[in-house]
Amino acid sequence: MKFIDQFSLKDKKILFRFDYNVPLDGSQHITDDTRIRATLPTLNYALDEGAQIIIASHLGRPKGKVKPEFSLAPVARRLSRLIQKEVRLAPDCVGPETTALVAAMKPGDVILLENLRFHPEEEKNDEDFARQLAAYADIYIDDAFGNAHRAHASNVAITKFVKECGGGFLMKKEVNYFQKCLEKPARPFVAIIGGSKVSGKLEALVNLIRKVDKMIIGGGMAFTFLKALGYEVGKSLVEEDLMPKALEVVQTARETGVKFYLPVDCVMAEEMSAQAETKIVPIQEMNSHWMGLDIGPATITLFTEALANAKTIVWNGPMGVFEIDAFGRGTAAMVHSIANSYAMTIVGGGDTDVAVHKTGESDKITYISTGGGASLELLEGKVLPGIAALDACGG
Repeated sequence: MKFIDQFSLKDKKILFRFDYNVPLDGSQHITDDTRIRATLPTLNYALDEGAQIIIASHLGRPKGKVKPEFSLAPVARRLSRLIQKEVRLAPDCVGPETTALVAAMKPGDVILLENLRFHPEEEKNDEDFARQLAAYADIYIDDAFGNAHRAHASNVAITKFVKECGGGFLMKKEVNYFQKCLEKPARPFVAIIGGSKVSGKLEALVNLIRKVDKMIIGGGMAFTFLKALGYEVGKSLVEEDLMPKALEVVQTARETGVKFYLPVDCVMAEEMSAQAETKIVPIQEMNSHWMGLDIGPATITLFTEALANAKTIVWNGPMGVFEIDAFGRGTAAMVHSIANSYAMTIVGGGDTDVAVHKTGESDKITYISTGGGASLELLEGKVLPGIAALDACGG
């Protein structure tokens, strides 16, 4: 794959695919612009080189229809403020009006195309739609790692029709960090996998269990493992159909000498609510009418000790229902342990990213991925369609 600094950009029209799928409040104000800021090194580099910049992105799930609440207008305003330049919002991402706007561009101009997903063809990886987008560009740069696990027109089909294509600095960073930790990790290599369901993380567990030295399991998914091992888990979340698979992962760990850690105590409550009465109980004494919603203090100590000598740590998924303070202590404690370790630390996006930012220790993590789904698929050992397309594009 080629990257943006391997091209001559002066006076060229560069079409960027960014992931500006940012959260908005009821008044259409952006509540977190991390994804926009993550693209600034790529964008500023292109501006310094004298390029004409066309940006494509999606926002939300308008399902192929024009819905004003999913317009990229708030993004254009925020981006304009961040780069201190006018960012013109095109009326659409394809069509004669937008084509005319692009044709009239001068070096240093920035145009943001309207939401790609206003057209159903985008998510269908439609070649005609991709061809229309490609027609704008001398060079196509994909910097939307958060979308790399999807095969859409703007990141896969488009690579067949552009003259030159490559990745941006964010894509380069993401790919490099994950390659480093999955192919040549400094050891001991520890994976921490949490979140509510085994089903969402099973392939990552199966792939990682043969690569790591230690595996730590937390979050709701731990109860599927505990029940499979014969423990009473009460009303905790359990995927009974996946209990045999959970046992296979435990068995593989035993056979390969991987140290495998499960919670030894947990915070239980009658229901998942901030008002609920809570108890901290050892795993052997779980109440059959209550549910486990966070890891307990003994587990925090155990997991922290397991991280003590780690050289590489990958974390995907919270330790409990961290959105409710009463069940957020386990996740906050893990953030603190990881932030203060001497290891290279990589946090997979999504909920884990939110949890890290909530504790205010994000600057102590080596790398926080911008793509939850994409980073998980890399941990599963999959080739991402967006990255494969760039590799195949004469890059």
